[in-house]
Amino acid sequence: MNILIVGAGGREHSIAWKCSQSPKASSVHVTPGNGGIESIANCWYTTDYEEIVKRALEEKIDLVIMGQEDYPVNGLTEMFLDKGIKVFGASKTAAQLEGSKVFAKEFMKRQNIPSAQFSSFDDLKKAKGYLKQLAPPYVIKASGLAAGKGVLICPDLETAEKGLEEIMQDKVFGSAGDYVVIEEFMEGEEASWFVFTDGTNYVSLPSLQDHKRQKELDRGLNTGGMGCYAPAPVVTKDVEERITREIVEPTLKGMAEEGNLYKGILYVGLMISEGIPRVVEYNIRFGDPECQPLMMLLDSDLVEIAEAVADEKLDQLNVKWKDKAAAAVILASGGYPQSYEKGFTIQGLEELEQNEDLMVFHAGTQKDQNRYLTNGGRVLAVTAVGDDLQGALNRSYEAVEKIHWPGMQFRRDIGIKGLKRMVTRKIEEPQVAIILGSASDMKIADKATKILDEFGVTYDLIVSSAHRTPARTKDFVNSAPDRGTEVIIAIAGMAAHLPGVVAAYTH
Repeated sequence: MNILIVGAGGREHSIAWKCSQSPKASSVHVTPGNGGIESIANCWYTTDYEEIVKRALEEKIDLVIMGQEDYPVNGLTEMFLDKGIKVFGASKTAAQLEGSKVFAKEFMKRQNIPSAQFSSFDDLKKAKGYLKQLAPPYVIKASGLAAGKGVLICPDLETAEKGLEEIMQDKVFGSAGDYVVIEEFMEGEEASWFVFTDGTNYVSLPSLQDHKRQKELDRGLNTGGMGCYAPAPVVTKDVEERITREIVEPTLKGMAEEGNLYKGILYVGLMISEGIPRVVEYNIRFGDPECQPLMMLLDSDLVEIAEAVADEKLDQLNVKWKDKAAAAVILASGGYPQSYEKGFTIQGLEELEQNEDLMVFHAGTQKDQNRYLTNGGRVLAVTAVGDDLQGALNRSYEAVEKIHWPGMQFRRDIGIKGLKRMVTRKIEEPQVAIILGSASDMKIADKATKILDEFGVTYDLIVSSAHRTPARTKDFVNSAPDRGTEVIIAIAGMAAHLPGVVAAYTH
């Protein structure tokens, strides 16, 4: 079979890599593609729909795999089907699950699928008025496609109002911001869930956890994803059963009943709190960077799966996965997800031995003779497989250290939540001790304790002054090792006396 993959990023590189291993694939083509994909597939470098279909007929393409979301949203699936070419991907009507957040939220409401409460607006004044009825933080989403960046989480009313103005008035996301969805903020831990589906039958993929924020500890701006890993321990067996029963099956059944039969890959972004999953969003394609670890863990023929989906025969396959873990670390341009420079030479790729356990998938690169140049915000996805999550992360980060270009950025905490959850023994003793000079320092301590709570780090906390209660302070510090404490945080407003005394007792 002649295969065409539509898209330009690391996701498409990993799909092409997997398809090229199939005995069913006579040739693999990608459009528009990128510099890294050129080494394993024919890149057409065109985004014009008519030209793509014309070229597909000339190349006798048998099967198209939709990678990037805007193509099915804008009707390319139907253009191929009209020419008798099989497609692994959503129809234009089914693609509304991602193409319109208003459609998706109203669909979930009709089908009683658990998600955040919401309201949608096309009027800036009304949207601002609705904000005043809510308590912060505020979640604001551009309804249309915004390359994974159209979600704002605003800590206060002023920031939220400014965000609405940027989306609806300044059009920072273009026409995607004609409508906005304002949601309640959902507490919990995020996870990604995927299923292959032919509209009736479905196959679940390994769970993953993406890292959307630009900086460590989930700080900074939202991005298209700075890294991920699979499987995600937050998705326990019980959670998995609830996802299937309460979300996946009602989604597929509801779409079919409403005349929007869903075929291809369905992504469900989840927020999980106390074992209860709720939908953050739907995507109509493989995630990026989730696709990269999934392709490395897939132990079956992707071309065979895609053809079975297109032919509505998925129930005839037994899809297999490696009993391992995988992790992807994104290397991005300096300044991403805002403005950044292009054209830097990427150094170090030649030092890496890439194989079935370590691959560097190209997202934003351009080939210039025998070198690769940066040509996008997210540039590379360094992806590795290991016997467990720690092994996969070690292999990824070892490779990351060999790659560089001016301004290169990446997160150093990919997978840390998963590692915390995988610790089987429950630590009863506090690992961190926090000592405050006075109760007024609690506001500062709150920031630290929230981070410790997020990562499951145990701690104890007291108020004890270096001046007023020196004996209490000394006893607390001296007894810390006996309580299992490994780190002491001393907080005393603008003064350095308490930290100095604590340091003196611990040297």
